[in-house]
Amino acid sequence: MRQVVMHGPGDVRVEEREDPRIIEATDAIIRLSATCICGSDLWPYRGAEPVDHQVMGHEYVGVVEQIGSDVHGVKVGDFVVGSFWASDNTCEICRAGYQAYCTHRVLMGTLGTQSELARIPLADGTLVATPGTPTPDLVPSLMAASDVLGTGWFAAVAAEAGPGKTVAVVGDGAVGLLGILAAAQLGAEHIIAFSRHTDRQALAREFGATDIVEERGEDGVARVKELTGGLGAHSVIEAVGTQEAMMQAIHSTRAGGHVGFVGVSHDVAIPGEELFMAGVHLHGGPAPVRRFLPELLQLIWDRKINPGKVFDLTLPLEQAAEGYQAMDERTATKVLLTL
Repeated sequence: MRQVVMHGPGDVRVEEREDPRIIEATDAIIRLSATCICGSDLWPYRGAEPVDHQVMGHEYVGVVEQIGSDVHGVKVGDFVVGSFWASDNTCEICRAGYQAYCTHRVLMGTLGTQSELARIPLADGTLVATPGTPTPDLVPSLMAASDVLGTGWFAAVAAEAGPGKTVAVVGDGAVGLLGILAAAQLGAEHIIAFSRHTDRQALAREFGATDIVEERGEDGVARVKELTGGLGAHSVIEAVGTQEAMMQAIHSTRAGGHVGFVGVSHDVAIPGEELFMAGVHLHGGPAPVRRFLPELLQLIWDRKINPGKVFDLTLPLEQAAEGYQAMDERTATKVLLTL
């Protein structure tokens, strides 16, 4: 099969690799209909994380081709979507809704899903079948549900976005944009998007943003305070993972408010005194996407939301290197790879 391999920073190749096979009785093999490049894939691409001949990708949709003897929740021929963490969905942590911390979890990025085929461990707990075979126009939105939609949704839930709330979103990448969509779906009254990019501002407004703030750091915080009568937002989503973004999120939150952080943290350290005096709730980390998949897939299937709009560049798998370059150079927000 063809699979994307990152040999080193900036060095992405598509190679012929051995087809995956059933290893555990709880495994399934899927043939991917689409995959994509994640913002988190750019950390090793830019040299911020070590990488050496690493298979890439953790987002996936496709059709089940094989199942292990202990798989009963999906069958061959089902069109399925799964989370970027494989989970059994039965352990105590999973039952509490935190499948990203499953006691048997497997990070799909270690197996790679920017490929023609993929082995999905813990298939019964990880995969959710759609009601039928989706039409091609639904595939990008279903693809988004595998990570960025579920992550944005978790961020909004962690920030307690809801009716009567003002929500601010730090980060205008795919996760931040879909955090806006989630906040709108959850009933937020006002949604402030931090963005300096015209195309992303337009999509933010389409997804439900009521205000755009171009300033960053403390200047951005000051604008949020201006828009909220000096108090700050009730709910703030942090979808970047840098020191500046985290502090901007905390400082933009009113006393008693909530920060939902889902940006992959890189050298973030919160000064204890600032945290102590902020009086805010912090909740986040790797998103338990599996918790939200049934609801999100139904919303997509019923065409009530269209998260696939975050994909602004579509390329065949063979051109994955071009997709990485486009996201690195910010000429694309998120790249869909077709097979």
